[in-house]
Amino acid sequence: MYKEELSIISQAILNEMEGYEFYKMAGEQAKTQGTKDAFMSLANEELKHAEYLRKLWTVLSDGGELKIEEILSSGITIPSPDIYNWDKVDKLYATLEMSIFGIGMQMEKSSIDFYEDAKEKVKSQTSKDLFDLLIKWEKVHLDQFSNRYNMLKEDWWAEQRFAPF
Repeated sequence: MYKEELSIISQAILNEMEGYEFYKMAGEQAKTQGTKDAFMSLANEELKHAEYLRKLWTVLSDGGELKIEEILSSGITIPSPDIYNWDKVDKLYATLEMSIFGIGMQMEKSSIDFYEDAKEKVKSQTSKDLFDLLIKWEKVHLDQFSNRYNMLKEDWWAEQRFAPF
């Protein structure tokens, strides 16, 4: 009954696990403790996303239906945009960090697009509701990355003496 839906959810789980691995790697390469902690927090959020999707997949694969409240009762909440503490970056690492945030922005945009498209293809209202929730969550990440990227870019331009003034 939910064959296409299960395929979409399976891909979503894979996407979230790729995000987890990327943010974990970024955290391991970060040069300040606050930035390491922020990336590890993001990695753990990606694991939570995968967990919620797995729960939905399991119920749907057994032919059941799940209410979004059952998923929400497990503690899913959209994070505050202020929870991430991006420390001041040493000038030597600004380019690396800009690359990480640039890739992160693309990943979050792709996730948002994926969930928007998936909402149109699924039948289960719970799937649609969960995808809406994940879209909101990914938008918080995207906004954080965009803000951080733009701040680093301004600093980098100024350091290179070709800031557009």
